Amino acid sequence: MKAHLTELLHAAANSLASDAGTLSIQLERPKTAQHGDFSTNLAMMLAKPLRQNPRAIAESLIKALPASQYVNKVEIAGAGFINFFLSPAAKQAVVKEIQKQGPAFGRNAHGKARKVQVEFVSANPTGPLHVGHGRGAAVGDCLARLLDANGWDVTREFYYNDAGAQIDNLTVSVQSRCKGIHPDHAEWPEAGYRGDYIADVAAAYMARQTVTADDQEVTGVGDADNAEAIRQFAVAYLRHEQDLDLKAFQINFDVFSLESALYSDGKVEAAVQNLIKSGHTYEQDDALWLRTTDFGDDKDRVMRKREGGYTYFVPDVAYHLDKWQRGFERVINEQGADHHSTITRVRAGLQALNVGIPQNWPDYVLHQMVTVMRGGEEVKISKRAGSYVTLRDLIEEVGCDATRYFLAARRADSQLVFDIDLARAQSNDNPVYYIQYAHARINSVLNEWGGEATSLAQADLAPLSTEHEAALMQRLGEFPETVENAAAELAPHIIANYLKELASDLHSYYNAHKFLVEDATLTTARMALVSATQQVLKNGLYLLGVSAPDKM
Repeated sequence: MKAHLTELLHAAANSLASDAGTLSIQLERPKTAQHGDFSTNLAMMLAKPLRQNPRAIAESLIKALPASQYVNKVEIAGAGFINFFLSPAAKQAVVKEIQKQGPAFGRNAHGKARKVQVEFVSANPTGPLHVGHGRGAAVGDCLARLLDANGWDVTREFYYNDAGAQIDNLTVSVQSRCKGIHPDHAEWPEAGYRGDYIADVAAAYMARQTVTADDQEVTGVGDADNAEAIRQFAVAYLRHEQDLDLKAFQINFDVFSLESALYSDGKVEAAVQNLIKSGHTYEQDDALWLRTTDFGDDKDRVMRKREGGYTYFVPDVAYHLDKWQRGFERVINEQGADHHSTITRVRAGLQALNVGIPQNWPDYVLHQMVTVMRGGEEVKISKRAGSYVTLRDLIEEVGCDATRYFLAARRADSQLVFDIDLARAQSNDNPVYYIQYAHARINSVLNEWGGEATSLAQADLAPLSTEHEAALMQRLGEFPETVENAAAELAPHIIANYLKELASDLHSYYNAHKFLVEDATLTTARMALVSATQQVLKNGLYLLGVSAPDKM
């Protein structure tokens, strides 16, 4: 309907100004029903080029509008806003459209099958996934689903930081456990990991177990003095554990990349040499520096340290160069807020390579901390992890659906309080329960009706005339634009908010009206409306990775 009104306005504007076809016409939903179903400021946009009063232009536009069966009346408001009041047939048309498109309703082809990579989670393989990783997993997977729904060719990728100081700490921690040294012992490494899972890794290594992670299979050799063997086994073991966490969270990846492979394949060294050739590096204090201030950074950054070895952002630059070379037009990194400081230097490094990478590439979505609450008190420690709440803890407490919904339902850049008690509650206060119950409630109504679903596509919708029905149909019509906006803003919480509002409209409708009435035509029309609502609820829940149960 929005596209239809836009066509009408373009036709009217072209009759007033020859170059009006290039205008980007804005149509918004008014805040109150008395201002119509859609409103545009087109008259104000034309005021300057036409050198006329906006209200006079609005009158001319209305006179020039082509006739439409979907428009009941058009009014001028305020300084020159044009308000459209749609016919009942226009509002009812969305029900037919949903019946026609089914699972495809809300999807579009705006991305034109262009390649986009979404990198998310990307945890160090040093322990179980924590709730912060869980938030990244939920938001990242929703982003991938939204981009796919908007026509992009999406690749989901997990980048393992399996090199560096944290892996060294993991190695010495497991080695200490292999030698019978416990965290409370004086010889325990100062930066060692203390969780019970370290003991599990050590026991498996000493028992010569075999673990598989993606394309790797590693067998423990049982030698407590072989640090390299311990490192390889520990990384593979914890990658496997993280894979199990992701599986429990119903997260799938297309590609797993290893930081260590960037070194072994020579990609880090190649990137460094290209940066040197670009002329943006210099030697100072026995270290190699990148002149990132050339690209907006507040100070230059060390690439190679005085004592040798590259700083952590250098392999990041090599990794993103690899992404560019793989043909991704767009890359989106979903990461924790602690990665904020890396954005400028990674982008600066990519610009310094001078290989045609656009400025401000890649995109970043950074999520804030998660505070877990139970019984009004913060939950801080998992025995298995030793110092943090794990993703698996949440899934076991409240289930996958509630965990995914709660972690994605707020803006990623806002801090999140995860209330375990609320997530477990079977009440209207629990938003995921409230939404899923709307879907199940409709299923119950349709079962009680017992008619053929195929008959709903031919239903006469003219009897749908109540205020609740009009509100519900308007909400259904907003879904495609909501999906488009959520993808454009990289904001899955927009879908979560929409679903709460749609569920509220459905429950209000259910409480105010009987669906199964003596009038067969009215009954069938209402069945068509609630069936369409059920489909949109299912389509929206899919975008959040949440199930749509038939019974609750």
